[in-house]
Amino acid sequence: MELEHPDDLYYLDSHEYVRFDGETATVGLSAFAVDELGDIVFVELPEEGDKVEFEQSMGAVESVKAASDLYSPVTGTVIEKNTALEDQPELLNQDPYGEEGWLIKVRLDDVEDAKEGLMAAGDYRATLETGD
Repeated sequence: MELEHPDDLYYLDSHEYVRFDGETATVGLSAFAVDELGDIVFVELPEEGDKVEFEQSMGAVESVKAASDLYSPVTGTVIEKNTALEDQPELLNQDPYGEEGWLIKVRLDDVEDAKEGLMAAGDYRATLETGD
């Protein structure tokens, strides 16, 4: 199966992605990570109002294969979490980049430096191909 990694997103090497929209960032888990995990059965996310820090743990995801921490690709305050994932964690498998499979939305602390330390889609694809 060919996995998509949209060009308008930025990625952490731990496979979280971020879509920027002004001072708001939408965070999710890449199709590669979702594919590697298999059927997702549980998602734990931070609450609205919680602070998330770049590359720090912000929750967890469990699948039939493994459990994994989720890491924030940005620093800021959670302004919305995808509560649908609490009852339907499989939405991550079905739509990791779309309207149903995102994790949280964050108001960025520093819009200017928000992309620092992240990989553009082409760089992320290259690391997956080489296995780095």
